[in-house]
Amino acid sequence: MKFDMKLRNVLALGTVLLRAAEAATCDLKNSFAAPVLASGWEHKLIARNLTKPRSIQFDSEGNLLVIQGGAGLIHLSFDDGGSTCLDVAKTTFLINSTDLNHGLALSNDGKTIYASSSNSVFAWTYDPVAGTVGNSNTTIITGMDNDDHTTRTLLMSQKQPGTIIVSRGSQSNLDYSAESLDTGHSQIKAFDLTNFTSESEPYNFNTAGRLLGWGLRNSVGVAEEPLTGGIYSVENSVDEIQRNDVDVHQYNPGEEVNFHGFLNGSTESQGGNYGYPLCYALWNTSIPNAENLTVGSQFTMDQNATIDDAFCAKERVPPRLTFEAHVAPLDIKFLANGTKAYVSFHGSWDKTAPVGYKVISLDFANGSPVAESTSMTAAQDIFSNPDNSVCPGRCFRPVGLAIDGVGRLFVSSDSSGELYVLAKTGSGSGSGTTTSPAPAATSSKASGASKVVVSGVMMALVAVVGFGAVMM
Repeated sequence: MKFDMKLRNVLALGTVLLRAAEAATCDLKNSFAAPVLASGWEHKLIARNLTKPRSIQFDSEGNLLVIQGGAGLIHLSFDDGGSTCLDVAKTTFLINSTDLNHGLALSNDGKTIYASSSNSVFAWTYDPVAGTVGNSNTTIITGMDNDDHTTRTLLMSQKQPGTIIVSRGSQSNLDYSAESLDTGHSQIKAFDLTNFTSESEPYNFNTAGRLLGWGLRNSVGVAEEPLTGGIYSVENSVDEIQRNDVDVHQYNPGEEVNFHGFLNGSTESQGGNYGYPLCYALWNTSIPNAENLTVGSQFTMDQNATIDDAFCAKERVPPRLTFEAHVAPLDIKFLANGTKAYVSFHGSWDKTAPVGYKVISLDFANGSPVAESTSMTAAQDIFSNPDNSVCPGRCFRPVGLAIDGVGRLFVSSDSSGELYVLAKTGSGSGSGTTTSPAPAATSSKASGASKVVVSGVMMALVAVVGFGAVMM
């Protein structure tokens, strides 16, 4: 089905802009205090002045696609001097849309881009060599509009080609309508696009798709473990809760790492209810009536004859791992050898002492976390702000993660409009080789060399011409 929303693709405009540039000068300075890095890591700020950069993904040519929240999709190519020495050589505004806010995925052949608004998932044809998209889009999934938690995370399976996973959050902090499957709230589903064409009717999220899990307040990060194909998500849990009329929100509930089974036809560990809005994962056990609870146990706010901790333990799926309360995990990416998962912590807004605002790693083996489910030390800091007391106003807030073909980790920060690259220099925390199919970012250049960049589209030109976001 052709969708009548004409997202204007700002391409060429009959103008070719030539500019001289130095390749890989690596001269951007941190906007905030120097980040703290784990032993064996180094970093560089490689882009700034972006518009709320959220999800990021490398295409088959090694260029980086970036969703800018409320602005659209851009394409970045780099001058690459090796390690963390990269400069943005060219910025192309591919899709100009105020509706696109977070989700981004590529088809298995790399020739279709998927992106999401709060209500729908759209598809565009994509030429990664030319760095262009088609002039029209197709709606593939719809019916997801919410007042709150409006991001719709997208993931294209590599183990089951043609299957796209979509995560939809809750309507509000405590959305009791999520107790009903019919609402589609707080669910992760998989959709088969194998036979989907531009003439097909869009899937309705509420009534179609394969249910991977529900009772998931806002699972913004979703990933496929590369060796076994297991699906994992990271969930943002509730704010400002009480336990038996005692305020426990400073340290509870914990954020969650949840497992949703496989896409190979098996229903093992799949389709269950993970607790929300009635049951939550415990982080700090210093709450009323916690005698039989440990880290990761599910608990209720108020125990009654119908809903209590025993109900949560019996009827709900516990997390594989639990994070500190309110760190707000927004993305998860695996090394291709399955030994590490990286997670971005966007950071808290409702704690007296701010937490999060960093990127961490988790050890994995044989498709599962190495740490026990009761661990409070599974998360290993990789990249963090030195002083969270100045956050969120004067620090970076990690959102999207991407790993290139040489194992470098790219991180977007929406609040500061920045993009960072991290690279391993030794065998410290988070080490592990990668065989990621994504090429190295663009092409390697000798640092300090000069060249001419031919740029068909520049964001400054877009602003001058005055295209703005067009939705019809």
